[in-house]
Amino acid sequence: MTAGSDHRPPTVPEGIPQLDAEARLPEADPPELLIITGMSGAGRSRTAAALEDLDWYVVDNLPPRMLAALARMMTPTGGGVHRLAAVVDVRSREFFTELVAVLDELRLQGTDYRIVFLDATDDELVRRYESVRRPHPLQGDGRLLDGITAERQLLAHLRRRADVLIDTTDLSVHDLARKVRELVAGESERPLRLTVVSFGFKYGLPLDADHVVDVRFLTNPYWVSELRHLTGQDEAVRDYVLGQDGASAFADRYVEAIAPVLDGYINELKPFVTIAVGCTGGKHRSVAMAEAIAQRLRERGQSVRTLHRDLGRE
Repeated sequence: MTAGSDHRPPTVPEGIPQLDAEARLPEADPPELLIITGMSGAGRSRTAAALEDLDWYVVDNLPPRMLAALARMMTPTGGGVHRLAAVVDVRSREFFTELVAVLDELRLQGTDYRIVFLDATDDELVRRYESVRRPHPLQGDGRLLDGITAERQLLAHLRRRADVLIDTTDLSVHDLARKVRELVAGESERPLRLTVVSFGFKYGLPLDADHVVDVRFLTNPYWVSELRHLTGQDEAVRDYVLGQDGASAFADRYVEAIAPVLDGYINELKPFVTIAVGCTGGKHRSVAMAEAIAQRLRERGQSVRTLHRDLGRE
């Protein structure tokens, strides 16, 4: 290049701007907004709890006028809130009358939402209130049934507008939670969070263990001088433990045996399960076996984390 030339070499390879322009970003899932409402005593709190278990952001007893502002804070992806459930009901007193106007405002600003209305028969609502010995929020100085009647009249238009109506009269707590899961999640999205924790029996059983596996039937690497200072996370110890007759087969068969149990936990809405694997000190055998069991569970599509409670305690 000659002195004084205005020519500048390109700083961006040819064609890159066009590729950037043509690149298609992955489609983001649209934010989801559920408005939970309905009769007092019909199961709104249980519905909110079930949604929280499914990682929804839940706001209870929200004044309706705050709903639009909260909806604008939702994000399709990233660390923001993209699945929001707001429990709105007559506990907000005079503010509740603003709900219809707020719902119309949400539609105008392009916010999609679903209204979930919880209901039950008057007889069942009376029975539930009498069992907890609490007054109805609209009862005032009248009878319990007066408060229920007043609430039905106040919510009649909202009930007609609801996208989903759930009658909880004959539903148990678990039945209601199942209906909520069916409403917002497919079978593949139902969470089961497994923790496989190793421990030493001499330090006591983990208090939160749902299942306890005893691997003290395996020969202890502690008595091998070359392995004593290592742990079950080291390859040499892992090979020694799992290389023993029956060790790998035990891990395989244990995972096969517990598979229907895990399916049952999903059906019974038990999302957190802890499997404790123990040896004498929690350093060698239990650590290696816990990792082996966890890996086999992951290969079956389970979400698993491992913890080694007593590692480093000696």
